[in-house]
Amino acid sequence: MRGALTKAGIGLALTTPGLSPATVVMTGSASAATSCSEVPTVYGIPPWGFHTGSYTGERSFAKGHGNINLEANTVSGIICQQDRAGTIIMSVRHHLDYHSHYAMMWGYPGNIIKIKVRVTSSTDPECALGTVGRATLYASYNGVRSDSVQFFFPAACRDQDRLYHGTQVNNQVPPL
Repeated sequence: MRGALTKAGIGLALTTPGLSPATVVMTGSASAATSCSEVPTVYGIPPWGFHTGSYTGERSFAKGHGNINLEANTVSGIICQQDRAGTIIMSVRHHLDYHSHYAMMWGYPGNIIKIKVRVTSSTDPECALGTVGRATLYASYNGVRSDSVQFFFPAACRDQDRLYHGTQVNNQVPPL
């Protein structure tokens, strides 16, 4: 029960009062200037959220947050990834593809959610607006720090495929 028992004081991307994910999702051409700094960060325990390490000085970085209803299999939110190929901002598609409190990854038990994302802003010339990809968010529990976030995209956005894993990844995935 990671969210309730072990993450009471972690800092994660959440929402800023009065600022919804739709407010920060930008529209426009693939050449529109974007930055992960445009996605708000607030600290506390979210319904779901993650960051993949230090925002400055990393070759690749991602963060996201949003709401989730496991009973209704719905999810919403915003995700940003910044790397050598460029920056993409993604909205989270409404339907939750998969969730489990009994997942095993990296040799540890944890919570997992699988979601679909849609590119809403991009500085990667190969990754067009509207491209749909997938993300898997895994949060280990029982005091283990082996969280991961993985992105999967079709051929045109393949440069945005990325796996973040390890103690620098801080992931909050709700239990059932």
